[in-house]
Amino acid sequence: MKTNRFNKIIPIAAFMFAFLGCTDLNEEVLDESLTGTGQAEIVSGSIAPVYGMLRQVWLHTVNFGLQEVASDEGILPYRGGTDWFDGGKFISIHQHLMTPTNSLVGDTWTNITLALSRAVAAEEQLTLEVENGNSSAQNPLYEMVAMKAYLNMLALDNWGLVFRKDASDQQSVILRGQEAIDYLESELVSVVSVIRTSEGPGRMNKHAVEGLLARLYLNAAVYRDPYGTPDFRPEDMDKVIEYTNNIINGPYSLSPEYFDLFNDDNNSNPEIIFSLDQRGVLQTEHSRWQYWSISGDQVPRPESPSTRGTDAVAATPDFVQTWYDAYGTVDPAKADARFFQENTKIPESLRDLTGVNPNNDMDHYYCVEDTEFEMDRGILRGVIWGPRKDGSGNILRCEDGKVRVYPVINRRSSGANIRYVDHTYNVNFTNEGSLHNTGHRFSKYQFSRTSPDCCSRSSVDIVLLRLGEVYLMRAEAKLRKGDNAGALADINTLRTSRNARPAQTPAPLTTMDLNILFRESGFELYWEGLRRTNQIRFGKYEDSWTEKTDQDVNKRLFPIPQRAIDGASNIAGFLVQNPGY
Repeated sequence: MKTNRFNKIIPIAAFMFAFLGCTDLNEEVLDESLTGTGQAEIVSGSIAPVYGMLRQVWLHTVNFGLQEVASDEGILPYRGGTDWFDGGKFISIHQHLMTPTNSLVGDTWTNITLALSRAVAAEEQLTLEVENGNSSAQNPLYEMVAMKAYLNMLALDNWGLVFRKDASDQQSVILRGQEAIDYLESELVSVVSVIRTSEGPGRMNKHAVEGLLARLYLNAAVYRDPYGTPDFRPEDMDKVIEYTNNIINGPYSLSPEYFDLFNDDNNSNPEIIFSLDQRGVLQTEHSRWQYWSISGDQVPRPESPSTRGTDAVAATPDFVQTWYDAYGTVDPAKADARFFQENTKIPESLRDLTGVNPNNDMDHYYCVEDTEFEMDRGILRGVIWGPRKDGSGNILRCEDGKVRVYPVINRRSSGANIRYVDHTYNVNFTNEGSLHNTGHRFSKYQFSRTSPDCCSRSSVDIVLLRLGEVYLMRAEAKLRKGDNAGALADINTLRTSRNARPAQTPAPLTTMDLNILFRESGFELYWEGLRRTNQIRFGKYEDSWTEKTDQDVNKRLFPIPQRAIDGASNIAGFLVQNPGY
């Protein structure tokens, strides 16, 4: 076996300790297989903990937040000097000034590596089942090989390393660069032709594995040399095109209504290839991708008055400006169905708020049934509308029992000068720019009708891979091979497919280059945790944007958490800190 300073072996006990570091992790029960009749079912009891752990990996304050806030897409200030400071972890991540003790990085490491350890254990158990003649364990075994590769890809993307480990009685090896790519390729290729196609989006299937292979080949230029100028090899781009062709020619179709992809019933949406299944079974299923950005004064579900937002991440002015620049004098809300969906149908007679304020607006409302109220979706700007509570916390209602819908009052940071929530264009780390209302907001996911509060019991599946991304990957591979016409055709297919609201269907483009393609990836994939990876691949990650000026290429990778390095300190050279930290 070839070894170097990044390629060391470690016994299983020390391996797990190095993963978890010096934490007091009280693991939640995340899968129903651990209770009732499921406890005796060895196959589901092996795979459910792995799929269940994705809920922790993709929490807003774990990998999702890490990806969003590190990019030019999202910014999270110290809201009003009272909320979301959390030791400065979000601010330092956004400015690319993170250190090995940053808890956002550390918690992401912990949850990814814990999920990876579950996948290793499941693979080992299912291998034994197959060897003992349990044919029902064969496809789940393939799924766990793919899941292990998926989790390792997250580690490679974040820290530039993967963990090669096949069973608990083996030693683990850290791989980087081409060795890491080769390992992940071998794992995914070993199952792509044998894993079933029939599993739904909540399980790994053939097309999900093909999508992961396409991602791997597309990003291979970055993974080989994270700090250099990417070398996009023609043979890698050919592989991207091969696997994306297979998916595009498969059973999936683009969703005419863009926001249907992120609704309560999205488990059956024919565009979604792989997702975190959240159909109202477990208490730990979460609404955090939805509640995290929206106003804390908004009540998304008047039938459940405890529902709310939290005034956290806003869209940077830089990201919003890309939409304005693309559409010029036309409001992107009118030009592109992906930017905005109006669901609060405000009567024309109420739209003008001249002279109207929270002190004189008691009659400035319209009525709607509890279960028919829907927030607007997409990028929220300006004054928002929603239910209002009285002094006792009860929803104000019309005479017929319907809910009154008013301009939402900004109770979090108005102070004595009471005013409405007004999501401004500008948001930054100054006192004024950090107030709770500042910044346009992401309302991409529907606030689940099964959620009784801010955070839990969501039925909306969290989308991890879909056909829209596949078209973008194929277009990029074609473009990097010089096929501008083919790339343009793919992007126009994607844009014009969002035609459920004809007046807002994005018009076809007439030209294509890497800058336009990067812009299109932002329009299609915003708030899906992919922006940072795309910025790095397109050479945009060292650019300056709101409150971020750092240009150090070392920040393309995150620091290995200090607690993990400390935990493995008795194994010389096992975890070597990434450059720049």
